Amino acid sequence: MTATLPADTTAAASGPKRRRPGRRGAITGWLYALPTALFVLLLFALPLLLVLQMSGSDWPLLGGNQGWNFPENYQDAVSNRFFWDSVWFTLKYTILTTIILLALSLGLALLVQESTRWKGLLRTSFLVPSALGLASASLLFYVLYSPIAGPFAGLMKAWGFTFLGTPDGALWSTIFLIVWRYAGFYMLLMLVGLQGIPDDVYEAARIDGASRWQTFRSVTIPLLRPTLALTTVLCVTGSLLAFEQFYILTKGGPDNSTITIVQLIYSVAFQGQNDLGVAGALSVIVLLALIVINIAQIRAFNRKAED
Repeated sequence: MTATLPADTTAAASGPKRRRPGRRGAITGWLYALPTALFVLLLFALPLLLVLQMSGSDWPLLGGNQGWNFPENYQDAVSNRFFWDSVWFTLKYTILTTIILLALSLGLALLVQESTRWKGLLRTSFLVPSALGLASASLLFYVLYSPIAGPFAGLMKAWGFTFLGTPDGALWSTIFLIVWRYAGFYMLLMLVGLQGIPDDVYEAARIDGASRWQTFRSVTIPLLRPTLALTTVLCVTGSLLAFEQFYILTKGGPDNSTITIVQLIYSVAFQGQNDLGVAGALSVIVLLALIVINIAQIRAFNRKAED
């Protein structure tokens, strides 16, 4: 014989039923997502579609769309006399800036990680420059580098050198500005990653007799890899899109030696050629290069993590 439980007892035994989100919940979710969706649509999707249209059209700065001319704009973009020079300079600047920024920010994060008396002061002093806008920081350093009104004008006149007067000087002076401006920000990211590493791992390494260098190489760096991947992607992307610092400090000089790819886009669009079509083609090329480079970076870090 089998006994049947009452309906209430059966329901209680099977546990509480999950309420399925109804239409009201779905509408609420869409309302929460609507501002972000509008933001992406208006400031990313529509401009991207417009740039794609420009890149395949005869589109002067004054006069609007004059018709489809694909792929002439791309051919003109690659054949521009400053294209390959700007690509090489942008890559060189990106490599140097990324290496220096990552190494310095990691060193600063390790410095302020320990609980010391001056920890708060050091963190604040390193982070303060990142609160200044890049254009404002560039103007500040433009005055500092000035051979006329700058604080080092007397020394430059006596020693016969200028910060921005030579290609190498202009490059390293700009890199110094960027390192000063962004080292604190990347230090903060590194510090968050370091604080996320459990103390038990370091304790186990000390028990096994690992030295400081061995602990750093075999424990800190592998566990910090996600943070390193994020900072590398941010640094590389920002360096490849460099514009304000060179536009304010060097104007592409001396002798067109510090023209970045974004400066070239601006020049083609609003100076000289006044051709939005070729500028759009250059923008699409830069976008595709950024996508490829970022995917390669992420895959490289993921492969190392799996190994």
